[in-house]
Amino acid sequence: MQLVLASANPDKVAEIKHVMAGVAELEPRPDSVPDVVEDADTLEGNARLKAEAICSATGQAAVADDTGLEVDALDGAPGVYSARFAGEDATYGDNVDKLLALLAGVPDDRRTARFRTVALVRFPDGSEVIAEGAVEGAISLAPAGDGGFGYDPVFVPVEGDGRSFAQMGDEKHRISHRGRAFRALAAALRDGGASA
Repeated sequence: MQLVLASANPDKVAEIKHVMAGVAELEPRPDSVPDVVEDADTLEGNARLKAEAICSATGQAAVADDTGLEVDALDGAPGVYSARFAGEDATYGDNVDKLLALLAGVPDDRRTARFRTVALVRFPDGSEVIAEGAVEGAISLAPAGDGGFGYDPVFVPVEGDGRSFAQMGDEKHRISHRGRAFRALAAALRDGGASA
């Protein structure tokens, strides 16, 4: 199966390729396709916008995802705004800095959070396959580790050993939200399941 990647983020692409190896041949998003405005109010909606745009532009099946960090003490924020939490042109560091500033003084037991990913394949006939993955954790007091990307330096998964995602290397894929979403997507594609 061939799928065109909707993401041009090299960090996300590397993770997706790692998980989908052996299931689908992933083609890069064509340079001619502009960035898609992600203005849906759900992760699934944003993933669908991206997959539809790539599928329409290429005439091929497209795979997209959207991920949000949901922090309980911030009523689920940043959620769908995770990538642009500190502004449209925010860096990973800018977003982490804003998150830590908002959580300053919040006790450890109230720093609970989860990462959620929705992965979606859109086919030219309009059918879709959708999968979701999540991982529970907490936001640390300070960044730790130099691997990963995004909020990985401050996200400590419950299922881990106290290290942040940024300290885990490839071990992260086993329990990560994106790993879980794409493994579920791969299983659904192997089973031939599609939902319109």
